[in-house]
Amino acid sequence: METPVNILESLVEKLENYIKTTFELAKLKFAESSIAIATSLVSRLCMLMIISVCIFIFSIGLSQYLGEMLGKSYYGFFVVSGGYLVIGLILFYPLHKWIKRTISKIIIKKLIQ
Repeated sequence: METPVNILESLVEKLENYIKTTFELAKLKFAESSIAIATSLVSRLCMLMIISVCIFIFSIGLSQYLGEMLGKSYYGFFVVSGGYLVIGLILFYPLHKWIKRTISKIIIKKLIQ
């Protein structure tokens, strides 16, 4: 028959193992969530860069074309940049909250998984 001291030592040892295992599991879950967020962010940034380069090249072409139509090449650049400024100001306020909310939801969803 086991003595109360042996039973207590066994329980303490099992508790220590349980705490270590739980801590390791929490670390692994955090690492998995962090990696999921990072890979999602990197893939989205790559797509954003590709789209940005396409828009940039299109903008240069449009600016050159408009500059030819207006008589001076720099007029085309002024018109295109003014158009982007107007579009940016119109879209910034409504989209700011939406973008913030969307990013928060994505991060929370990845952390919960």
